[in-house]
Amino acid sequence: MYRTLLVVIFLRSASAFAQSSPAEIEEASGPAWTLQVDPLTTALGYVHLQIERRVAPHWSVYIGPHLRLFSPPFGEAEDYRGYGLELGLRYFFQGTAPEGWWVGIRGVLAALRTENTRRPGGYASALGGYTAIFGHFVLSGGIGIQYLHYTIEGLGPKRVFVALHTALGVAF
Repeated sequence: MYRTLLVVIFLRSASAFAQSSPAEIEEASGPAWTLQVDPLTTALGYVHLQIERRVAPHWSVYIGPHLRLFSPPFGEAEDYRGYGLELGLRYFFQGTAPEGWWVGIRGVLAALRTENTRRPGGYASALGGYTAIFGHFVLSGGIGIQYLHYTIEGLGPKRVFVALHTALGVAF
């Protein structure tokens, strides 16, 4: 079901991108790019760096590395690592991408590793939130739902969780 939802959203988005001319994309005011880090997921052991680009007045996409480098400071320590890629798509209600109220989806595909085992893992999320740009400073937050399948050798989560998004960064 999650895969079907993600495919439908991406296909509809591709259609919207095709209908936007370069002039329409440039007409949107403000910065077209952001570079952000997510302090909340970093504290949980999942490091993300996201480079986001407005692709139409209502749409942005982002991509960046995903790293699971350490266990969170609470709970049981789990000795595994994850190295991968995060990809996201956001729809901005006011047509002011990458700033304003948005809904979006994101996905992570990662190579999970322990000392003895290697296997794929990842997760998919659907969220809503707000991104504010103050000059060149970016502050963003959001909430939603996600399914994590990030397990290896009995370690890591495999279930539905609340998805939270926090981000600090720069706009250009």
